[in-house]
Amino acid sequence: MLQNPVRTVKWTFLTNHAHVLICVARDPGVRLRDVAARVGITERATQGIIGDLVEAGYVDRTRVGRRNHYSVREDLPLRHPLEWQHNIGDLLELLSVEVGSHGTVGRRDDAAPGAPDAE
Repeated sequence: MLQNPVRTVKWTFLTNHAHVLICVARDPGVRLRDVAARVGITERATQGIIGDLVEAGYVDRTRVGRRNHYSVREDLPLRHPLEWQHNIGDLLELLSVEVGSHGTVGRRDDAAPGAPDAE
């Protein structure tokens, strides 16, 4: 039986960049402080990662009033040569993250039983 992974692991299969991308895909209006808390990194590190993702074209950032709204470019390929044949949408689909046209997000109907719902 697996123990609580949040308390026992020293590494994960996904990078912080992937974790931040997943957070903004699930909640396009999320505050960076909330992303930082969910990922377990500092707000400054989160800002840097968002900057990387925006600069590379994977995330579009739009100012809405005093907040930012993020949209993920699902059509772009993953960056590592082992993964070039897949795009961001494939990764989000694999992880059961659905991005709706109006920023709505949900869990795929065929997601694994017991998998946590998208926030």
